[in-house]
Amino acid sequence: MTAEEQQTEPGHQHGYTAEKSSHLKRLRRIEGQVRGLQRMVEEDKYCIDILTQVSAATKALQSFSLELLDEHLSHCVVEAAQKGGAEAEEKVREASDAIARLVRS
Repeated sequence: MTAEEQQTEPGHQHGYTAEKSSHLKRLRRIEGQVRGLQRMVEEDKYCIDILTQVSAATKALQSFSLELLDEHLSHCVVEAAQKGGAEAEEKVREASDAIARLVRS
């Protein structure tokens, strides 16, 4: 079963499912930070103050990404590794690609 098929399979749970409400709360907080940045620009705030807030929002997104990656590794990748075969190889490749994207960002 491909990753895409598994994602749409009824009853399938992702690694983040147990923490979904917490994740949504964090993402709403980050959304608020980004809206705050828009407001700061609209209000012609000092550049350094805006950059400080950009740094805070970036750090919050990075922290969220690392937590999500950890959940993916400990749930999805471990589950696939236990099954073995092509699915395990695909999950490891996906995780490696995701890590590479995070490192570049």
